[in-house]
Amino acid sequence: MSITFPNPSRSYDDRNDWVRFVGHDGMFQISFSIATAALSKKNARQLSTEEDFLSAFDAERKSIETIASKAYSQTRKSSYAFTADDI
Repeated sequence: MSITFPNPSRSYDDRNDWVRFVGHDGMFQISFSIATAALSKKNARQLSTEEDFLSAFDAERKSIETIASKAYSQTRKSSYAFTADDI
């Protein structure tokens, strides 16, 4: 099977500066995290609040899911963390 992203939920982890989201491969849930620095890199305005980071994630959701799908298709791990270098 391939990974899908049927659940639009995402959360902000302020302690580690990540936005977290999940994908599904059949019955398996795959965890993904993207560093807030990566979201800031793709955004023209200054991001500093939870709302800013989640809005930036939502605006880039399709491209982030594409990157996540590509990473999963290559290695099939249970979790992934993307930094600004990955975006």
